[in-house]
Amino acid sequence: MFLKSEDPRELAREHRRLGYRAAYCPPARLEDRERLREIEQAFAAENVVLAEVGAWCNLLDPDAARRRKNYEYVRDRLALADAVGARCCVNIAGSFNPKVWYGPHPENFSQTFFDAAVENARRLIDEVKPRRTRFAYEMMGWAIPDGPESYLKLLKAIDRKAFGVHVDVANGINCPRRFYRNGEFIRECFRVLGPWVVSCHAKDLEWVVEMNVHFVEVVPGRGQLDYRTYLSELARLPGEVPLMLEHLKTPEEYEEGKRYIQKLAGELGLSLA
Repeated sequence: MFLKSEDPRELAREHRRLGYRAAYCPPARLEDRERLREIEQAFAAENVVLAEVGAWCNLLDPDAARRRKNYEYVRDRLALADAVGARCCVNIAGSFNPKVWYGPHPENFSQTFFDAAVENARRLIDEVKPRRTRFAYEMMGWAIPDGPESYLKLLKAIDRKAFGVHVDVANGINCPRRFYRNGEFIRECFRVLGPWVVSCHAKDLEWVVEMNVHFVEVVPGRGQLDYRTYLSELARLPGEVPLMLEHLKTPEEYEEGKRYIQKLAGELGLSLA
């Protein structure tokens, strides 16, 4: 939202005015219980689902002090998500990269990484004991979970009802095969993970031709992501799952992406509002 307001009622009404039925949770602190109640009530009154509370930081930071601080932050964000009734609290599993919190590292596919991601999720869920929300990891192209099979393995190892699946198809497209066959990749994601999906991100990818593989995020409709398949698979899920635009720079880009997705949904006979 580009509306300059901290009033949850104004923010909720702005979502409806723009044609959205789902929202990222507005800024709030866990200790501000009155604001959390206002946020939940305001968005419920406008029939706007609180889709996600982001907890974007590195749970596997090589520095022990930062790692501990990040864990405490994610724990509070999960508790906040439960307090407002958001569908999920989402973060990446982390990275062993010491310089870029979400960056690549050769050990991001190791058993050590996998075990640490499992332990963090279990510990967070067991400490917070969320009743209304799910904790989820976002797919990444260079860390676990990097696709549906690795996500399913992680989900089974964590073995907690409060752990859900967050689908970001663009993040999982990390090679030419997946790029050109992304419709197949999308179908595989929902075939394997469908029962646990709680929220999804809407982006698009363009291949910038260089001497090596270079995908860039673009406004939905400008790239080659198969949104007809994406929307069709979402529609087959048993419940309504939010599809959230992200990483765009201007209101005009968000409007363009929204209209493209709504247009395709209309052609498929699907309602997004």
